[in-house]
Amino acid sequence: MKKYKDQISLAIILLISSILLYTINYMMFHDIHHILVFLTEDLAFIPIEILIVTLIIDKFIERREKRKLFQKLNMLIGVFFNEVGEEMLRLFINADPNVDKIRNKLIVTNGWKDEDYKKIKEITKSYEYKIISKKIYLDNIEALLCNNKEFFIKLLENPILLEHETFTELLQALFHLYGEVITRRRTPHLIEQDIQHIGGDVERAYALLAYEWVIYMQYLQNEYPYLFYTAMIHNPYDNRDSEEIEKTIMKLKKKNIKK
Repeated sequence: MKKYKDQISLAIILLISSILLYTINYMMFHDIHHILVFLTEDLAFIPIEILIVTLIIDKFIERREKRKLFQKLNMLIGVFFNEVGEEMLRLFINADPNVDKIRNKLIVTNGWKDEDYKKIKEITKSYEYKIISKKIYLDNIEALLCNNKEFFIKLLENPILLEHETFTELLQALFHLYGEVITRRRTPHLIEQDIQHIGGDVERAYALLAYEWVIYMQYLQNEYPYLFYTAMIHNPYDNRDSEEIEKTIMKLKKKNIKK
């Protein structure tokens, strides 16, 4: 309410100021015709001013602000993958008995185009994620979640992430998984039903994380080639040793330079 009162007060002050200035003009020159001519011209130009400000300048500013927000957002996502995301995805992959069906398709290279990422996003969406619900895997996932609890909370508290719906959904899935793990950890012996239930939560988080990882790799390739190079070497889906991966990357790089 106070906001509207301030706006109304400002409008009244500006209007009174304008009337006073026109009155002073008339008292000095006694030319009402001249005042009306300029007043009409000013009023006629107002729609053009609105057009320039709202449709051109505002759009330009909005686009620039969105780009800044996008950069900050992806910096946060980059921190997430460096701190915990990449390791967690690797844990999920190691517990996935069917991952070899898509493993080779997710070996991202510096020769990929936007069309390649579009195809792989569809593959990650349609893939049937499965996790071996064994306690050894759940213990590793639990340890990683517990060790990074504060980090997850800070991410969720950051308002910038509200602009990224799928990543926020991923964080919520991980927090839900954390809650389930902590609740069931109080039980000395997990029964098979509990393990299966947590396995379902893991599969949901796994699917969201895999999709988000593809988006992140595409962003790195387009914006940060050097970081993308490192990300290719540490690709959780690539089970080759880093030396072999580097040789493959260098061959592709030389091939692209020749083209």
